[in-house]
Amino acid sequence: MKRVSNGSRVVITGMGAVTPVGLSVADFWDSITAGRSGVGLVTLFDAEGYPTKIAGEVKGFDPLDFMGCREAKRMARFGQFALASVRMALEDAGLDMGREDGARVGLEVGSAVGGMEIVEEQALVLAQGGPRRVQPTALPSLLVNMAPCQIAIELGVKGPVSAPVAACATGVVAVGEATRRLQRGDVEVMIAGGTESVMTPLAIVAFSRIGALSTRNDEPERACRPFDAERDGTVMSEGAAVLVLETLEHAIKRRARIYAEVLGFGFTEDAYHIAAPDPNGDGSAQAMSLAIREAGINPSEVDYIASHGTGTVLNDVSETEAVKAVFGEGAYRVPISSNKSMVGHMLGAAGSISIIATVKAMEDGLLPPTINLETPDPECDLDYVPNVARPARVDVGLINAFGFGGQNGSLLVKKWEA
Repeated sequence: MKRVSNGSRVVITGMGAVTPVGLSVADFWDSITAGRSGVGLVTLFDAEGYPTKIAGEVKGFDPLDFMGCREAKRMARFGQFALASVRMALEDAGLDMGREDGARVGLEVGSAVGGMEIVEEQALVLAQGGPRRVQPTALPSLLVNMAPCQIAIELGVKGPVSAPVAACATGVVAVGEATRRLQRGDVEVMIAGGTESVMTPLAIVAFSRIGALSTRNDEPERACRPFDAERDGTVMSEGAAVLVLETLEHAIKRRARIYAEVLGFGFTEDAYHIAAPDPNGDGSAQAMSLAIREAGINPSEVDYIASHGTGTVLNDVSETEAVKAVFGEGAYRVPISSNKSMVGHMLGAAGSISIIATVKAMEDGLLPPTINLETPDPECDLDYVPNVARPARVDVGLINAFGFGGQNGSLLVKKWEA
């Protein structure tokens, strides 16, 4: 395998996650390899009368397990998820921020929407109680960049701190851009990923109004059905997924355990439609091709694809066409699966949770399944690892994440072998 690089090699040394199927990477992985769904009826607000009454809510999360009461009150839910995931990722990496030069550490933690629940809540406060009732912490809580900025304050991170926004491609784009910073030598450590919590009345209705959400309300766990002929939309969910990335030199110097190496990143735009993907998958195919080209490998060397796989009619066909365009006949050989069938669509965190799933697949030699794939769509005729996890050797994995507006992110990672 010939690797193309313009700078430092970049490795993954830590992972943290808060998801609808578990409040840690271990719980998330155990759940998805067992094919357990985290989708259920909405409990965070009264969804009676709504066309969609189901979501992938995070259950049992207590921010005080990860931060003080004062910090928790200043953060919207998406920020709390992010900080919790960062703390778990740092612990997993064995990285002591007290021993690091804060100026050589950076953050790329993005969100598709940010603190929408703060907007809805405080709009009601304003309407019902007047201007003086609006909380002064409202604005700092809801801004998308406040998640990484608040984390930086907590941890003493003084390097580049950014919050990429690329709709549902955000999680992959964050890790890709963090990789670029490390390759350029801007920093030695980057903490990167995505976070989201938009379990609000307006968000659910807005996504429903564009036909994006499943209305299989009587069977929540069977609602998200990527690549299935009877799919009727995706399922909104929430959570965060964060990775610790380091230059290889820094990781070796501190004797870190290394999970995987980031080999390539592709980021493109469809320039087609504000919500629908290009039906030919041209933009997403280009993103995959860019990641593979940067890695300096052949498509035949990819062992697994963590698909975007939302369970919407248009997206699943478009991604299938894109994979065929990149892999040719080899598209029928490479296994593909979508964890959204179990965790729902974590929006800005969807891509980064798929990176974690891919790294775990490499570590355990086990492919997570696409559950609810009971009646295959004839237009989606590839190997989607239906319903049951599959033992397999994964040395190279490709992660896809595509977002509204036509934004496409693909990341290529390789299992680390010392």
